[in-house]
Amino acid sequence: MSGVTKQFLDTVASDNITFNLYAGEICALLGENGAGKTTLMNILFGYYACDEGQIFIKGEKVNLSAPKDAITRGVGMIHQHFALVPSQTVLENIIVGTGSGKGIFLDLKSARRDIVALQKRFGLQVDPDAQIWTLSVGEQQKVEILKALYREVDILIMDEPTAVLAPAETNELFKTLRSLVKEGHTVVFISHKLNEVMDISDRNVVLRSGRVVAERKAAETNSRELANLMVGRELLENIEKKNIDAGRPVLEIENLSALNDKDLKALHDLNFVVRRHEILGMAGISGNGQRELAEILFGLRYPAAGIVKISGSPLKFGTPTSAIGLKMGRIPEDRIDTGLMMDLSVEENLILENHTSSRFQRYGLMKSKMIHRYSDELIAAYAIKTADREVVTKSLSGGNLQQVMLARELAGRPAMVVAAQPTRGLDVGAMEYIHQRILQERERGAGILLI
Repeated sequence: MSGVTKQFLDTVASDNITFNLYAGEICALLGENGAGKTTLMNILFGYYACDEGQIFIKGEKVNLSAPKDAITRGVGMIHQHFALVPSQTVLENIIVGTGSGKGIFLDLKSARRDIVALQKRFGLQVDPDAQIWTLSVGEQQKVEILKALYREVDILIMDEPTAVLAPAETNELFKTLRSLVKEGHTVVFISHKLNEVMDISDRNVVLRSGRVVAERKAAETNSRELANLMVGRELLENIEKKNIDAGRPVLEIENLSALNDKDLKALHDLNFVVRRHEILGMAGISGNGQRELAEILFGLRYPAAGIVKISGSPLKFGTPTSAIGLKMGRIPEDRIDTGLMMDLSVEENLILENHTSSRFQRYGLMKSKMIHRYSDELIAAYAIKTADREVVTKSLSGGNLQQVMLARELAGRPAMVVAAQPTRGLDVGAMEYIHQRILQERERGAGILLI
């Protein structure tokens, strides 16, 4: 990619970038959220057209006007935010657009056989007949990887592929990538997990504000240098965590049981308490009940049995309004489908949960000046990178989407915060910031369930 420039309105996402890939290597593309990594790769995948610059694949100048052009040239991309059809099965999602079969008829039997072979070869087990909407985020990630492998790509772009994978699953993925590289394939690995980057990459390219600022061979650098290059400053060695005694209970869960989307038992007689000034960490491989627990607490799912109390008051199941009314801050793992309304403005998302309050409304009319001032204060306080408060939310980077959600949930000084994967897909600087914010909430007196 030579002299590639891409601009969105007043924002220059790619600024005269020259980026090279070589056969048989894993190149890590690094940078803060909003640095231009995904935009650059979307240009290589044909999703965006560059305003200036040229692209050469295997020495030949190419015009990639759509993803199908890139796939034809052997370029595949696994997006950070999945490109799957929720109502269709795993098998159908993998073969869509491939022309699998003869004439107008799909050859599902052959496709299934090929997909099962890929699963066995790369250790990516997922039920081919399961509908996408019933799968956990981790399982959906596996489908995306299988979808790319099924297309036999030469260049595989992976945008945050390990964000929701367990360590064992990540190790299996890395075995897959190393075997691909041995066969002459090329992998672009976008990640903010720098320990993984150091483990898997041969070469590292760092972007900042749409420009290439550094390039390092993996053997000649370390994760700390890469982190500092990404953010342009020295990161904190450790985040200070004050010793504070836990207070009264703010979340009490008694004998909670629930079924998952396949009507299998996800939670069974779950009991625990979260107190003021306390962070309770909950760990586990994706698909072991964490999602169901979060959805019950957020008002998105009914349990089979059990009681949940917030600050001593019972939570009314199946209604998010109850959770909001009991001052629960809710940070779901899927910020796009569950956390935010992507077609609304940043300002509208910031007041989404309390827009009917007397603070922002009088006699059914919105207090525009108050709302504008409130939104501007949150954008500044939470370092949300946006041209202004009226920008459509879906135009923001993943890290800034998380900042919008965090600002909305924490601005109301919640008594209880449920944070599911709050740093998923975020760069080291954003992770540092969110960890500091969570610790500030703990010091203030909130109880925090950190999944």
